[in-house]
Amino acid sequence: MADSAEAVSMRNAEIVRRYLRVFETRDVAEFDELVAEDVVVHGAGFHGQGRQYPVGAVLTSGLSNCRVQVDDLFSAGDRATVAFTLTYTHDRSGRDLTMTGVKSYRLREGRIVEFWGETDLYGLLRQAGLVPEQIPPF
Repeated sequence: MADSAEAVSMRNAEIVRRYLRVFETRDVAEFDELVAEDVVVHGAGFHGQGRQYPVGAVLTSGLSNCRVQVDDLFSAGDRATVAFTLTYTHDRSGRDLTMTGVKSYRLREGRIVEFWGETDLYGLLRQAGLVPEQIPPF
């Protein structure tokens, strides 16, 4: 007997939570279970395919000790959408930097197969002193 729609939604929400926890644990081997090898990634003008993209996001150099706060999570059917806040330690300065984001995931058979998302990378870079406080005029 097939799972109910509610059971699928709950399972998919838990998969997304586990995916986000990997940013804290840095145990990217867990992605083998959570993310399809040929996952399709969309965001910030980028479109790519492959698990190496989320692995690279977790293993970003210069940032450590990630703490994830799930601000909102909605799951229905094969889709889950999450708003989150990541707080990192900036290795060079020792200061905490935060980055917010929203991602929408499509799941199939218990794995993330595609996602779309935007994060406030400019805000993170601004906090690190790598870009100006004010966006210059275009």
